[in-house]
Amino acid sequence: MKKIPIVLSMLLVAAACTVEEDFTGTPGGNQDLYYTPEGGADEDISLGLFDVIDLDYPGLEQVKESYEAGDYYYAAYYLLDYYRNRSNVSNPGVDASIMNPSASDSDRNMADQALKANGYRFYVRNYAESTDEATGLDIYYSFADADGNIDWETAPESIGDDKEWRSQKHRLQWMLPQARAYRATGNEDYIDSWKTVYKDWLDTYPCPEEVSSSDLPWYGLQPAERAIDQVSIMQYYLQSENFTPEWLSVFLTAFAQTVNCVMENPYTNPSDEEEAHNITLTQQKALFMAGVLLPELKDAQKWLSASSTTISTMIESQFNSDGVLNELDPSYHIGTVANYYDIIRVADANNLSSLLPANMTDYLANACRFVMDIIYPNYSLDNFNDTRSVSWSKSVLTRNLRQYLEMFPNDDELRWMATEGASGTMPASHVQTYPVSGFYMLRTGWTAGDMMLVLKNNNNAKDSWHCQPDNGTFTLYRNGRRFSPDAGCYTYNDGPDRETYRRANMHNTMTKPNGAIDNTLGKFLYQGSGRNYEVVVTENPSYDDLTFRRAVFLVDNSFYVLVDEGYGTYEGAVNLHFKGGNNDTKDAGSDMFVLDNVPSSSNSSEAVSEGTAVGMHTVYTDTNNMLFTTVPETHDGYKAWWNTQKFSDKIDTALRRKVYRIELDKAADKAARFITVIYPYGAASEFDSIEISARFTDNAEGQEGTFHANGASVEVTVNGTAYPLSYTLN
Repeated sequence: MKKIPIVLSMLLVAAACTVEEDFTGTPGGNQDLYYTPEGGADEDISLGLFDVIDLDYPGLEQVKESYEAGDYYYAAYYLLDYYRNRSNVSNPGVDASIMNPSASDSDRNMADQALKANGYRFYVRNYAESTDEATGLDIYYSFADADGNIDWETAPESIGDDKEWRSQKHRLQWMLPQARAYRATGNEDYIDSWKTVYKDWLDTYPCPEEVSSSDLPWYGLQPAERAIDQVSIMQYYLQSENFTPEWLSVFLTAFAQTVNCVMENPYTNPSDEEEAHNITLTQQKALFMAGVLLPELKDAQKWLSASSTTISTMIESQFNSDGVLNELDPSYHIGTVANYYDIIRVADANNLSSLLPANMTDYLANACRFVMDIIYPNYSLDNFNDTRSVSWSKSVLTRNLRQYLEMFPNDDELRWMATEGASGTMPASHVQTYPVSGFYMLRTGWTAGDMMLVLKNNNNAKDSWHCQPDNGTFTLYRNGRRFSPDAGCYTYNDGPDRETYRRANMHNTMTKPNGAIDNTLGKFLYQGSGRNYEVVVTENPSYDDLTFRRAVFLVDNSFYVLVDEGYGTYEGAVNLHFKGGNNDTKDAGSDMFVLDNVPSSSNSSEAVSEGTAVGMHTVYTDTNNMLFTTVPETHDGYKAWWNTQKFSDKIDTALRRKVYRIELDKAADKAARFITVIYPYGAASEFDSIEISARFTDNAEGQEGTFHANGASVEVTVNGTAYPLSYTLN
């Protein structure tokens, strides 16, 4: 065993006292910043450390001297000492919390469950075995085998061979929350757990020489997300007496290998090899963060140079010209903006902004506004495409909005949203359009009690995997309740379950009887206003011979009218679908929706008499209810039926809801035309006093079903007040 010189030992003790006196953090575990090296042995040091560290980096002189003398333990010891006292690198995402440590209840829950004593219950995003009724916190699946060891191939029966589960578990997502919990509590069990579990994972899944898509632990997002987290995890644990030179050698060797794996295996977008992808950006973020935050590693400059070049070109192409992510999924959009924010922030903090385009934030301006516009007034998000609404809590969304405000501090409307109205200016516009990508919002206002409809008509010419073929659909919110949530995706596994939720007949749109549409090439046609209404018009060539046009009117800033037309050479049945919501309690939601003039037998079509409107209304016991009523212009083959379907807010979880469908027979030279009124009201008892009628006014008697390419005109009467509504295309 090599002994540290007495004089040097005394100097280190003195230095430790000085550093400790300057340290203002509370409590962060052991505050003795110098690990006592006696007892260390060279053979306990992973010699790979000296293959990945740049021994000529300024500040590592003692590390190099010890290494060249063959004193590997002391070389690692001096390197640990260097990192504990390093001040030339800033990780803004961690620095503040290091000095003022805190951990949320969720962090501590993840940290505690991951301990061996609690069965190695590892947090895997979107998956939980159950929920603790007393705390409301998730209980995660155990990875412990019968002997109490870790079984990384754990596959709970309820999950089975789920691709997302198999991928997500290798991102080791509980380790960063566990590190935050350590810093806040000083509980050494957390770092002991991290070291044991991570070493077990490394031993179980050595990096292959060549990575293919079948090597899930080392493919795509998995190593990138691990690397991003690990630069922060290291910092949270550095002052622990259990962060030893031996462990530093293991950790940094593995870290460099992980980042090089990311570098050498760039993700290729299967739908367009030239188009930027959220996975590609996450990989580049990992390289950039590693290069900036661990510049002492030999390959740091290589990582930094490659990533800054790629990031600079990616941001120009990753968003459509209206600011929406080219993958057309709001959740991935938010994640992509967050990645760019992190990159900009760490570059600024380390005086490396010159590596990025000077106008980088300009590319993000509309992207940030899109998030502000598409979230509901109570700070929630619906299940558009592959978005899972349960993942987007108010706290998560407001945190992202605050980050946007950092980038755009002069945007007073964004400030109003980010501060929940505490400062700034409430947005004035009630209509927001993103016409290139195909998202349109019409709202009565911006407060939680207002009403908001989102029309989704994506232009998915490149067939993005995350975009569903459901063009023309909409979702509806009022006063904290979703009255027609999007169907969601249910699963990432290719197969019948995923295809079921993607099908157009699971959404509020028009289809042929087979329930699917062939094309998602949404087109924006018009935005305008009249004496007492706002209107947005879009269409989609759902089939080669049948195009679906939908006009959405926000009338009197109090209710919606949909004018739907299916036109083209197609001859045959046309279906129009409407979906209910839920009452937030398991599967009971369908009971809150009462059918109006829809045949009583479920899933069995029956003729409906001419002039009869069909629809449904809600009977919630509060003062927040909604009426849907639909009137066709023609009546050939006029049928209606109802059923129950499911919608999914969370992976592998679904709720049941009531739906109704209308069918018309369309002639080859005619259009299938419908008017639907969506009308809010207070107590359920008010329903009986509501009187609504609607008719088309642009066709003379005998010309019903004639399509007018340049517009449409209708009249809707509500409780005796007539509302003429129309639009004319230029």
